[in-house]
Amino acid sequence: MTTKSRYDSIVVGGGHNGLVCAAILARSGRSVLVLEAAPQLGGAAVTREFAPGFKVSSCAHLLHLMPAWLMRELDLKGQGLKLAAERLPTTALAPDGAHLTLTGDASALRQRSVADAAAYADWQALLGRLARSLAPLLGATPPRLGSGAWRERAALLRLGWQVRRLGRHDLRELLRIGGMCVQDLLDERFESSLLKGALALDAVLGTNFGPRSPGTVFSLLYREAAAGGGAATLAQPAGGLGALSAALGRAASAAGADIRTATPVERIVVRADRACGVVLASGEEIAAKSVISNADPKTTYLGLLGSEHLDAGFVRRVATLRTRGLAAKLHLALDRMPEFQSLERAALRGRLLVAPSPEYIERAFNHAKYGEFSAGPILEVTVPTIADPSLAPPGQHVLSAIVQYAPYSLEGGWEPQRQRFTELVIDTISSFAPDLRRSVLSAELLTPPDIEREFRIAGGHWHHAELALDQFFMVRPVAGAAQYQAPVAGLYLCGAGCHPGGGVMGIAGRNAAREVLREAA
Repeated sequence: MTTKSRYDSIVVGGGHNGLVCAAILARSGRSVLVLEAAPQLGGAAVTREFAPGFKVSSCAHLLHLMPAWLMRELDLKGQGLKLAAERLPTTALAPDGAHLTLTGDASALRQRSVADAAAYADWQALLGRLARSLAPLLGATPPRLGSGAWRERAALLRLGWQVRRLGRHDLRELLRIGGMCVQDLLDERFESSLLKGALALDAVLGTNFGPRSPGTVFSLLYREAAAGGGAATLAQPAGGLGALSAALGRAASAAGADIRTATPVERIVVRADRACGVVLASGEEIAAKSVISNADPKTTYLGLLGSEHLDAGFVRRVATLRTRGLAAKLHLALDRMPEFQSLERAALRGRLLVAPSPEYIERAFNHAKYGEFSAGPILEVTVPTIADPSLAPPGQHVLSAIVQYAPYSLEGGWEPQRQRFTELVIDTISSFAPDLRRSVLSAELLTPPDIEREFRIAGGHWHHAELALDQFFMVRPVAGAAQYQAPVAGLYLCGAGCHPGGGVMGIAGRNAAREVLREAA
């Protein structure tokens, strides 16, 4: 494809946020170029073959956080996106075989505990109200602290009004629980350890926290707000998450954006204190009025841009940003459908959780504090071939599992311990599916350093930076760059490292595009 030597906007990185950003900018009439270093679009949301004939969503594996309104806005259905399964169930696996499938009506819970069933209904209602109130904040540019500008003051007023609309009771509850550790809140409300474990897992999945860590209620609320107030949004695209990225790429192309894959960017060009283009690894230079980076903050500011263009205080804040991942990904190629004891096949269409209690999760987290992997890891397991047989040869299956805790900086290094951890995780799953090991044809483990290398994410953290109270909203990724704009004019950030954060969401890309258009107006 022939591309020009100058564009209105260059998007560095063809991950899902970069593609959303490019599509919106191109729709506005701007000339846009997307540059992706990998051979295919998608970043961490790609589908690839990990064993002959077996394909998997290699990092993220479920579509959960991208809002339906954004998918409609980009007409992803019209761009060929199909869902192999929707409204996926969540089942908490119990060591004694008394598994718990969580549904909206709490019918399964009622058979175990009438009190927990009532408490769970109240819990869902509360989270739903809080999520609906907080969700609009995710789609808004955070106000700039310390600014006297009318626009920033208006944004603060809108923020206050949005929260105040909760009403006295819910606002008081939000203020009470927002900074709590999730285990304390769950202990207040529920009796069942299995239920509490499943809910606690959602609060810590993909984070450097355990259930006893302060602020984990906040991370749970964030997940609920991003998902629209419930797990009913869990879905599996046909063809894996790479199909979502392909549809986003087609949406950007249909809007007029040029896209180049296998084209790594070497550096961002700065002249007269303004970002004005990029230099490719090939040496080619392409000019632009604005550069929008879908890469993580450390890669963008300290690598592509260079600290010489930033003041020392900002460089220090970026350098100390917490970006080390603690989650690994296991892929298994199986010669038959896995059979979990006392579990109906319908449950295999959704996600299976190995987190029998908050105490189990906390013990798993304890190891990571000292640079060790968990002796009893927590897992989110899916078998995507149940709903989408095209991912494996006929009659065979793929199992995909998110595994915590697997520290980026493992004591002794990952290479000498990779196989031992892989076997440990397979043994953990086999405790619920005894015949699993005999059906394994191939196994692949992606540790945080592998994720860093394969997907070019500094630290191997899915969210590009830890989602925590001190790295969120008006200070995400750091003070001085929380409104998508870098301290260097003409440079923007649109990836998971900026507000509202990680997951396959797309809102950061949309928000960044709006800021580029506002500045250009």
